[in-house]
Amino acid sequence: MRLAPAIAAAALFLVATGAGTTAHAADEITIDHVQSDEGTVSMLLGVDRLPAGATADLDSVSVTVDGEQVDASAQTVEGGQVERTTVLVLDASNSMAGEKLTAAITAIDSFLTAAPDDVQIGLVTFAGSVQETVSPTTDHESIIDELAAVELKPGTKLYDAVAAGIELAGDEGARSLLVLSDGADTGSTTTIDELSTTASDAGVVVDVVALAQSAEQQATLDGLASAAGGQVIPADPEALGTVFSAQAEALASQVLVTFDLPAGISGEQTVEATLSAGSTTFTDSAFVSLASSASPDTPQVIKPGDPLIGPSGFLLGALAFGLGLAGVLAFALGGGTSKSLSDQRLNNYFSHGGGTTAAGAKGRRSQAKAQGSMKDAAVGLAGQMVKGDFEDRLTKRLAGAGSSLKPAEWLLLHAGIAVGAAFAGLIVKGGVLMVLLFIVGLVLPWFWLRRKHAKRLAAFNAQLAETLTLMAGGLSAGLSLPQAVDTVVREGHQPMAGELGRALIEQRLGIPVEEALDNVAERMESEDFGWVVMAIRIQREVGGNLAELLNTVSDTLRDREYLRRQVRVLSAEGRFSGYVLTAMPIALFFYMVLFKGEFVEPLYTTGAGYILLGIAVAMLAGGGFVMSRLTKIKV
Repeated sequence: MRLAPAIAAAALFLVATGAGTTAHAADEITIDHVQSDEGTVSMLLGVDRLPAGATADLDSVSVTVDGEQVDASAQTVEGGQVERTTVLVLDASNSMAGEKLTAAITAIDSFLTAAPDDVQIGLVTFAGSVQETVSPTTDHESIIDELAAVELKPGTKLYDAVAAGIELAGDEGARSLLVLSDGADTGSTTTIDELSTTASDAGVVVDVVALAQSAEQQATLDGLASAAGGQVIPADPEALGTVFSAQAEALASQVLVTFDLPAGISGEQTVEATLSAGSTTFTDSAFVSLASSASPDTPQVIKPGDPLIGPSGFLLGALAFGLGLAGVLAFALGGGTSKSLSDQRLNNYFSHGGGTTAAGAKGRRSQAKAQGSMKDAAVGLAGQMVKGDFEDRLTKRLAGAGSSLKPAEWLLLHAGIAVGAAFAGLIVKGGVLMVLLFIVGLVLPWFWLRRKHAKRLAAFNAQLAETLTLMAGGLSAGLSLPQAVDTVVREGHQPMAGELGRALIEQRLGIPVEEALDNVAERMESEDFGWVVMAIRIQREVGGNLAELLNTVSDTLRDREYLRRQVRVLSAEGRFSGYVLTAMPIALFFYMVLFKGEFVEPLYTTGAGYILLGIAVAMLAGGGFVMSRLTKIKV
């Protein structure tokens, strides 16, 4: 709980040249602010109202809590011991023109100059609206500079300005508002009752210096100030300097009293402070809220933050994750054995032959489906989406990459990765990261498959010259072409041995050896091997020495491979630069979303942000394409 400081009470009497003054009765010492932290209580004691010539004896300070005496120590307030904040709320309406505004700015200048260096001072100016706010700062000169730029405008939204000042004061330490106005509120959206409640709940003291107020206006301001623990100080332009100088003096003369809270005492308690000055003892008391140090068994209440996503988004994300997880589990943990693509085609062929009736075939299919595993059911469902040309292209790419997965299995696993990544993003950062990781989950498996296929193709081409030399040796020894291929299968290395072994199996099933080898070139997307097959086909049609031909082609391919590797070495720096320049903006965006989300939030929450994001993606894609073309040299 924050108590009402009485820093304005020292200015309750005004000594103004040529003007009458009004005196305010007040206690000699006041408890301005109390805060407790883990059983240690810090209390600001205002001693600026002591009689003239009286000096506070800090060693005489005594404190009682709920009638129990405690050991207390007192010292002058030094910078950083207790955070102190004062926000000046200045009326900048047209009625302040001339002498009033000049006197107000001069008085505030005096206050800023005399205020202790550790006091943070902010500024709010208002007229028909809150015109300008300056956050509390210990750089008092910056407030003086802002005052020089004040412009007068019509209107007096006093209550809105005080509400802005309360918010600006923050929620730490001793906080007060010093309001200077010469008129009643006109048109504020904040009511006096709401403002009183807000100030009281926030623990911010509101003192009002009232210029030329009517009795009715004075009563309204009295209600506002008293609700916030402050006072209304009548004044005139000539007396403002005295008022604000007294305010600064009150801040400079505060005393810090510290003591340990007695065991077993917490909550709302009466605190009484006693201090001697000369031969006189002065006392003040306050009803405050004190928090004892938390015991290990005392649970701490943690306030929940704002949810990253709404309930609808969370339910959709959870549903998507459940479907994806079910698919992955169905694929990974299925109990049955999945038949190969060739077995499925043979079963389909025989299921329609031998005079089998449609009813019988349907019955066997139903029985097989009932006996199938969960994995088979999931793969069968995914297989409905993989048909036609897409299935052929995906089958070729999987075979070229050396994967044993079927297209439907790959699609199911791919969907599970995308959904799982999206759910991880949903849990970590909410909807934005969920969308980003979903896109990554869609793109990354394709990139991995393409890269694996490219690496296998590079290894295949690197082995091609050696393979042709080995085949030429077999042919020179009197072997037939299939026998020479079989020699490579038995003595060669992957991936060449595996691909030629598959071609040899196709040849034994009745496919011509040239066509089987041509399937290898198409599956591996190897232009070099395609030329080798073309040379073999021409030789078998027109005749000639095939061993000599293969040796010649081998030498050519060996020189081409040497040149290709040399080009890759020379272009490595450019390719690496392209990778880094393309990936850096993407990685930086992901980092900002994770750790500085509020900085990039406008990019995906505003129309202009969507446009900028689209332009950035287009430029990034264009730049990546250009750099890839510049560093790709075809040999």
